[in-house]
Amino acid sequence: MDQETEIMQVSRLFKVLADKTRLKILLALKTGELNVTTIGEVVEMEQSAVSHQLKLLRDSRVVKSRRMGKTVLYSLDDHHVLDILEQTFEHIHHH
Repeated sequence: MDQETEIMQVSRLFKVLADKTRLKILLALKTGELNVTTIGEVVEMEQSAVSHQLKLLRDSRVVKSRRMGKTVLYSLDDHHVLDILEQTFEHIHHH
């Protein structure tokens, strides 16, 4: 992958992470798998709005989903997502 492509992908990722609602969802998923209803309760949003945000996060490969019966559970795609968030929070606390 060339540098220009990498820069575009990093830029897209930061755009996805720049939304306050999506950050709240990611922080809720820090504890592990959750369904849409639980995520909605944690972030105090309607289920339809949470589903929309989860689709954006899933399309960006920040979260993943798996079906368990009729329930869809969401989780962080990998530990790198948490690493990025933790580094960012450390950075803002440092200043």
